[in-house]
Amino acid sequence: MASQETKRGADRPGETTAAHVIDRRQFLQYTGTVLGGVTLASAAQAARAASHDLASTSGRGGNGSVATARPLVRVAADPSRIPPPITRRRPAVVPVTLEAREVMAEIEPGVRFRFMTYNGQIPGPFIRVREGDTIDLTFRNPRTNTEAHNVDFHAAMGPGGGALATWTEPGEEAHLRFRASYPGAFIYHCAVSNMDMHISSGMFGLILVEPKKGLPRVDREFYLGQHEIYTNKPAGLPGEHDFDVGAMVREEPSYVVINGAARGLTPKRYGAMHVRTGSTARVYFVVGGPNLSSSFHPIGNVWHELWPEGSVINAPLRFIQTYAVPPGSTTVATLRFPVAGDVKLVDHALTRVVHQGCLAVIHAEGAHDPTLFQAGGRRQL
Repeated sequence: MASQETKRGADRPGETTAAHVIDRRQFLQYTGTVLGGVTLASAAQAARAASHDLASTSGRGGNGSVATARPLVRVAADPSRIPPPITRRRPAVVPVTLEAREVMAEIEPGVRFRFMTYNGQIPGPFIRVREGDTIDLTFRNPRTNTEAHNVDFHAAMGPGGGALATWTEPGEEAHLRFRASYPGAFIYHCAVSNMDMHISSGMFGLILVEPKKGLPRVDREFYLGQHEIYTNKPAGLPGEHDFDVGAMVREEPSYVVINGAARGLTPKRYGAMHVRTGSTARVYFVVGGPNLSSSFHPIGNVWHELWPEGSVINAPLRFIQTYAVPPGSTTVATLRFPVAGDVKLVDHALTRVVHQGCLAVIHAEGAHDPTLFQAGGRRQL
C-alpha cells in the first residue's frame, strides 16, 4: 500500500493534580536545552507549559472548572508507520486514497483545537512510490466537513499539482492520475483559496518518489512534519482554541509542533521513537509551515548524511549539525546511534522548543560506551 491511516487513538487523561511544579534544572533536563539569560518569570512560564507533559491532567473548561474527561481523536501521526522500501524494478499503478477530515483534537493536554487533516493524521499519510510509477488518486471530502479541500502534489507535473482537479466541496469525491516522473521527497498540501489556514491546521504530508536504484539501506525509518498553529488564546490555556487569522498574518504562532502535537513524540505524551545502539535511522522531514522555516537539529548527535530539499538523487551532505528547511519543502537525513540515551529533535529557533512545543525524542537503548561519552557527575564547590 502506498498510503496508510494512523489508528484513530484517544487520549485518556488521568486525575487532576492541584499543581505541577518543576525547577529550572528539571525543565532544562526535560527539553534538553541549556539556555543562558533566562529570567525567573520566563523560566516559570516555560516550566508551567512543560508541566503538561510531566503529569497527566484532565480536560478543563474555559472557566477553569474541571470537566468530565472525554476521549479525543489523536491526530499525531505514528512516525514509524511508513510503507516499506520498494523492491520491484518495474513501474506500477499505485492506488492512493486521501480523505479530508476536520476533527477536534488536543494540541497539548487540555487544549482543544479544530484540526484539518488528511486521513485523520498530521502529517498526512506517507506515500511511497517509485520513479516512473503512476499514482491513481481518489480524494474525498466527506459530507460532515464544513470546508472545501483539495491537494497539491509537488511531485506532480501538471496544473496546480492537481489542486484544481481535486477541488471538492463537502460531500464530493475527485479522481486524479499523474506519473511520478522525477525522484525525491516532496510535500503535498491543501491549496484552496485560504490554503495558509488549512495548512496551519494540519493539511500537509510527504510523498517519496524513490529513484529507480532505490535508497541506501537503514535499520529504521521515521516520518516527521513540522508546522505552526495560530490560536486566539495563549499557549497552554485550557479549553477550546479557535484559529486566529490575524496572528497568522503577523506570523505570531501560539505553537510550533512536530506531528501536530506539542511535545507529542516524547515519553510523557505519545511516546518516543526507539532504536538500538549501533543502528541507523533515516528521518523524512516535511515542513508544512505555512510561514516559518525550521532549523532542524538533533541534540546530542549530527545528521550523518543529509539530502537538502529531499533531493535523494544527489550526493548527500555529511556531518551536518543544523539544517534550514523552508516551508513547503522537505529534507531526508540519517542518524547513527553509537551512544545510548535520548536524541532530541528540535527546531534550533529554541523559543519554539521552550515555549511552543517543538520537540520529538528518539531513544537509543543499548550498552553505554564510556570511550565516546561519560558523565563525570557533580559535586559541591
